[in-house]
Amino acid sequence: MTRLSIRPLTPDLWPELEDLFGPNGACSGCWCMWWRMARTGFVKGQGPVNKAAFKRIVKQGPPPGLLAFDGDVAVGWCQLTPRSDLPVLDRSRMLVAVDDKPVWSLSCFYVRKGHRKQGVTSALIAAAVKEAKKQGAPALEAYPWDTKEKKGASTVHTGVASTFARAGFDVVARRAAHRPIMRKTLRKSAA
Repeated sequence: MTRLSIRPLTPDLWPELEDLFGPNGACSGCWCMWWRMARTGFVKGQGPVNKAAFKRIVKQGPPPGLLAFDGDVAVGWCQLTPRSDLPVLDRSRMLVAVDDKPVWSLSCFYVRKGHRKQGVTSALIAAAVKEAKKQGAPALEAYPWDTKEKKGASTVHTGVASTFARAGFDVVARRAAHRPIMRKTLRKSAA
């Protein structure tokens, strides 16, 4: 793979995201809305409704995530946003907030078939750390699967714990063996 370039998802890059996600919206019509809306609304909105909702978020700004490009082709995506933009996290007993810090969340990934297991996720994590720092986030949080604890996860759209550990994230909570909350501190808190 050539060197990746990573850019925030702005409205002008919507066609590239659409191409990356394909007609099924990445994961069964999700369009990266899973953590943003109540389950009933999400299920009813799978597909075109979720797509339109996410397009409005992109259009409104600020950028809700990052796109990784191999040349001119988008090959990867990660949702990067303040945790407060993802209310469903706090409705999950496994992922409810650890504390009241205004952390940012690195909540979802999607990598184009044919580009998986080639470092795209790691590159997106590194770029997300830089972007969250730039935005003044005190820490960046993630909700990956721990594949050592639960083999054969049907989806790893939230990433894999070992990848985050290699990027310097630490486990800050583990309410289920297979689903840690991992965090990387980006700035020291005032004493």
